[in-house]
Amino acid sequence: MKIVLYIFSFIIICLAPFLGEISLTFKDIFDSSSTTHTIFWDLRVSRVVLAFFVGGILALGGLIFQIIFKNELITPYTLGIASGTTLFTAISIVFFPALYMSISSVFGSIITILILYFISKQINKSSISVSTNSILLIGIALSYFYSSALMLVFYMSNLQENYSIVRFTLGSLDTVGFTSGLVVMFVSFVFYLTIHLNKEKIKLLLICNDTAFLKGLNVHKINILLLVVVSLSVGICISFVGPIGFIGLVIPHIIKLIYKKSADKLFFPVFFFGGIFLVFSDLISRNLNTDSTLPIGVVTAFIGAPFFVYLLIRRSKKV
Repeated sequence: MKIVLYIFSFIIICLAPFLGEISLTFKDIFDSSSTTHTIFWDLRVSRVVLAFFVGGILALGGLIFQIIFKNELITPYTLGIASGTTLFTAISIVFFPALYMSISSVFGSIITILILYFISKQINKSSISVSTNSILLIGIALSYFYSSALMLVFYMSNLQENYSIVRFTLGSLDTVGFTSGLVVMFVSFVFYLTIHLNKEKIKLLLICNDTAFLKGLNVHKINILLLVVVSLSVGICISFVGPIGFIGLVIPHIIKLIYKKSADKLFFPVFFFGGIFLVFSDLISRNLNTDSTLPIGVVTAFIGAPFFVYLLIRRSKKV
């Protein structure tokens, strides 16, 4: 099963740059003077690179959040991080057009997760662990607040700004050249390296926060580190491609079902197949024979939403 998945993934990566509205010939992709060369390298290969590393960050970020909060249904998006980054990006588009959107997106994600974490700690001062219920309730409240604030920004924006915000919220992997892909690639390497270097500490968190504390682990410190690193990485991804949902929920659970191993041994598979999933979803969105490319967020939602319902039903049967 695992070998088949890797073979299938290799095929997707190889075929993705060649499939699209315009047919390409293999012999022309190395001719720098041809249009085929430009389309293949600057539009399609760069798009595949961006999709792979964004998908990897979102999937692994979801797994880390599930470990921190001891809840298999939590992702950075369900906690309101996507809403926060979208709101701050919209504010940047309408009120501070000269401000680079990446700065506002990252700022929004960091503000959101710090609010979630510190309010939760205030509610549960007597506990070493972070209350899942508190985090979820605060996240829901923040999401409603961000949604209301976003409607206000919509009301105050003109038609062009309104269109830019809507396009951003739907998610898009449109890119020209490798600049965006290389930035996200670098972020993903730093993100994965941070997770790998703290692998043993994360393994203790998987057992129990109280047990980890008794073994000498500073639970509060490692949680803050992981929350900030995940939030920064996800915020940077959102700044380039917009909020793309369900990857952090779907991929970790699928990999757990296939590998049947502890989460601390699944960091690479989750990252890798998260990237493959987004490349495959983008391949679908670009080859539906529609007048324009279907927003990537729509494709991942169509796949992820039914799976989310399945998880809820599966979880209720265990209780």
